[in-house]
Amino acid sequence: MSASPVNVAVGILMKPNGDVLLAQRPEGKPYAGYWEFPGGKVEAGEAILDALKREFMEELGVQIINAEAWCGVEHIYPHAHVRLHFYISRDWSGEPQSLEGQAFAWQGTVAVEPLLPATIPLLNFIAQLR
Repeated sequence: MSASPVNVAVGILMKPNGDVLLAQRPEGKPYAGYWEFPGGKVEAGEAILDALKREFMEELGVQIINAEAWCGVEHIYPHAHVRLHFYISRDWSGEPQSLEGQAFAWQGTVAVEPLLPATIPLLNFIAQLR
């Protein structure tokens, strides 16, 4: 395992009613079947917001118009040490589509499970943002 964590851009799409979009990790990835906020690895030399916009376009066909940095969380999984950079977006265009075959769901009170471990502590904070 490398000493420096992998930077990951994570986006929380939030509707005016406070619902947020969660996606299920597809087969073949670590923690397949677990639910998380969509996002992905930041490439070398890429700005985190640019990575977020790229990942949302690749995975969901959604164009993020505006997103604000929210918080950062470091988490050590058995397979990786990650630094998650969370952004909240209330401004995007397009309806999410399952471009990688992943399930996704708009959630008010989050009811899907299992949730990715790094996601769980954030749900209480998100509930307060509504």
